[in-house]
Parts: sequence; C-alpha cells; structure tokens
Amino acid sequence: MTDQLRAAVVGAGYWGPNLARNFRNSPDWDLVAVCDLDAERARKVVGARSTVDVMTSVSDLLARDDVDAVAIATPARTHAPIALAALEAGKHVVVEKPIADRGAGARTMVARAAELDRVLMVDHTFCYTAPVLKMRELIAEGHLGEILFVDSVRINLGIVQPDVDVFWDLAPHDLSILDFILPGGLVPSGVAAQGADPLGTGQSCVGYLTLPLPGGAIAHVHVNWLSPTKIRQMVVGGSKRTLVWDDLSPQQRLTVYDRGVELGQPLPDKTTANISYRLGDAWAPALPEKEALGVMVAEFASAIRERRAPRTDGHAGLRVLDVLESASLSLSDGGRLTPVASSAPTLESVV
Repeated sequence: MTDQLRAAVVGAGYWGPNLARNFRNSPDWDLVAVCDLDAERARKVVGARSTVDVMTSVSDLLARDDVDAVAIATPARTHAPIALAALEAGKHVVVEKPIADRGAGARTMVARAAELDRVLMVDHTFCYTAPVLKMRELIAEGHLGEILFVDSVRINLGIVQPDVDVFWDLAPHDLSILDFILPGGLVPSGVAAQGADPLGTGQSCVGYLTLPLPGGAIAHVHVNWLSPTKIRQMVVGGSKRTLVWDDLSPQQRLTVYDRGVELGQPLPDKTTANISYRLGDAWAPALPEKEALGVMVAEFASAIRERRAPRTDGHAGLRVLDVLESASLSLSDGGRLTPVASSAPTLESVV
C-alpha cells in the first residue's frame, strides 16, 4: 500500500459526485475510478481531462488490485449486495446512509466486515460537521450534565420521494446525530411514530418520532416535506446546561445556555415541588469551517491505517436502521410504542 490509499466511488448520481470530489481533494486518498451503470454520467463526474477511470461494472471494479476502498452511493436496496461483494474482494467500505434497506442485510454486512478484518463505515455526514463534533465533545465532557431531553426539527418544502416516506428520507440525519452525541449511542427502549399524508401521496409526508431514552430522558424528532419554511434545529437539554444547534444560522450555529430548572427539597406541605429557575449566561463556541465530507474521508483513512472502528461504523448504522424499522412498525400499528430490538453494540460496549 502506497502512502495514499486508493479509492473508487460506486454511483455517480446525487451523492456520488460529492464523495468523488472529496476523495480527489484529500491528501489521504487517490481516487482511481468512478463506477456507474451510466458511463456518461460517471464521465461528467470525473471530467473530460481526468485520469480517473470510468467503469460500468462493479465486478470488474472489485477485481482490480489497485483499489483499497470503495465508497457506495447507490440506492439503499443495493447497499448490502455491493458492500458484501466489496468486503469479499478485500476492500474497505464506506456506504451512504442508510446502511441498508433491511436490518438483516445490515447485520450481515457488519458481521462479514468483522470476520474479514475490513473497515465498514457509514457516511453519517452530519456527524462530521463542526457543530455536531462540538456537541459530542461538550456532552462527553459533562458540560450539560445528565441529558434530560432532545427536541429535533428538520422541515422544509422537500421532494416527495417515490420509494420512501418522510421518516426514511429525513429522520436518518437526526437519528445518526443522536447516536453520535448521546452517551452510549442511540438505544431507546422503543419508538412511537405518527405520520400524516394530507396530500394523498400514499405515504407519510409529515411525521413525528418519540423515543424514550435511558434514565427517563426523551427525544422527539419532527420531519416534514410540506413546510414552506426551512428549519434545521436541535435542542439538547441537560441538568446543567442546554445546547441549541441552528444549522441555518451561519453566524451562530451553536449556542450553550446556562439556564434551566432545578428541583430542590419538597416544601413543608410535602405536596408542592420546590422548583427554582437558573438564569445564567449564553455563549457560542468558536467552530472551525471544514467541509464535513472532507472530515469524513479523513476519518475513513485513519480508521484503515490505525486498524480501528471509525466513529460512524457499521454498528452505528445498524442502530439507526433498527429505529427506522421499528418506526415503520409503529406507524402501521397506529403509532403505538414499539420496542427497538437491536443486536448492535452500544458505544460504551465497544470502547
């Protein structure tokens, strides 16, 4: 293996060009090929004067001995077969979210990567943005105290997808962030999903997820394709402080509030709670400006070289997928709380 690792991108549609650009610009990587069933589409990604190979056969790509890793940016139903073929060919794999379209396929991917000693990573891109990395750091260092609640909103006037509902389209972003920042990862005791289809499209266009968390905390996720206003905001409330992430506020995307509610000893009548309110300062931590995908491909390279699990490994992808599958079951059962039965290890169990 040379100083640079050699990568190939499979899929030249919506996300593939972004992956190709970041692999090409990274000092850790040499982009050697882009593969797509449509050769002309792949050629547009690499450029007319590029030395990057254009290929239309995944099997031919995987037979090359000058490819160390494969990035998969194809429809979710193809993730498992392509990833498994790549792993069997000895390649490291990064796959865009969701890790697969079914839990069974994802579990097979995770197990086979471990057996073959290959890195399997999920491109949970938001986890590599500066605000989310800072949120993870502040929570891990105890600045917020015990997590009490998370309220996440991701709404916009979006494209109604033909093959997935709003939960599978938008919620993976929020769920992957929760898995990344919460101590122990995303391990809710269950999920309750309520969805609406006011346009009659045949699937939910507006949705709400409620997730009870360990220790009595709760998370709520609101996703919506029909909102004329765009909001991307997450509030993480702790026993000491509260974080607010506003992704659409470039001047102050992350704010920490030293304010909250404190419960003291019961009052003499023993029936009234002794509640006080803490009104402290608010501050905005400085955040570096780096493209998230650039940070992601650097983490992928580091994980391969250091022979370790990446920050968003296959288990992280599986935890998110388990919640999505349970959300679909809850939706079909009238929104009842549905258990999330996952065999994916939590962060604490793999550290």
